[in-house]
Amino acid sequence: MDDDFSAWIGRTETSTDPLTWVQAQAAQAMLDDRAPALCEGDALPPLWHWFHFLPRAAQARLDDDGHPRRGDFLPPIPYPRRMFAGARIRLHRPLVIGAPAEREARIRDVVLKSGKSGPLAFVTVALRFLQHGTLCIEEEQDIVYREPGGPVSAPVAAPWPPVPEASWTQVLQPDSRLLFRFSALTFNAHRIHYDRVYAGEVEGYPGLVVHGPLMAVLLAQLVRASSPRPMRTFDFRGVAPAFDLGPLRLVGTPEGDSVALQAQGPDGRTALLASATLG
Repeated sequence: MDDDFSAWIGRTETSTDPLTWVQAQAAQAMLDDRAPALCEGDALPPLWHWFHFLPRAAQARLDDDGHPRRGDFLPPIPYPRRMFAGARIRLHRPLVIGAPAEREARIRDVVLKSGKSGPLAFVTVALRFLQHGTLCIEEEQDIVYREPGGPVSAPVAAPWPPVPEASWTQVLQPDSRLLFRFSALTFNAHRIHYDRVYAGEVEGYPGLVVHGPLMAVLLAQLVRASSPRPMRTFDFRGVAPAFDLGPLRLVGTPEGDSVALQAQGPDGRTALLASATLG
């Protein structure tokens, strides 16, 4: 690819959101969160800002895969496959439900590389979330674009590896209902998460693909359920795709102020690696 996308570096976008309790309670229902219903004035749990500041692309502006067409905020990189590959999040203070908040986005970098599967493009987006003019959350997202690859094999069930004795674990089934509800709550129309025919026949996956951010949210929930200490940072990166074809095991291993986290597929392989620090 000969295109130079350096002119997109520094491009900005802002949006606002009232942070209504409706989205928060819907997220609680999706995640089987048994805490009291979140209401105005309550703190938004870590990573739940992803259920707000939703994309607003018109239906006519969606590509065949369900993503908004590129060229508005994100650069018009021609590679058809797009992935939210990871993020680094700094939680300075909680966003408060019921108070308007602002999201500032800026393209920090665009890098073109060549990998084992062919050419790749990495777009780094820096985000700031503010409320009443005060910085609450900083986030840096990695978005990866690539050419289509070959078919992906279904995972073969295998025993999960042992974990340290002090680890927290949870096993759950990421079925199509959960994937659909997460797509709906984040207004994400990427068809690999809910359209089984498209996921298999067009993108070559053996099942519906579990969202990387969904696995990140589930791991953050594991930390919330296992420790009373507030979360200060949360970083994650995707390692391998996970599907709705078998259970996920969530693992958190605390050590001092940090927690090593991972989501493992039914074949025992790690699908997503993460880490959190606690206050």
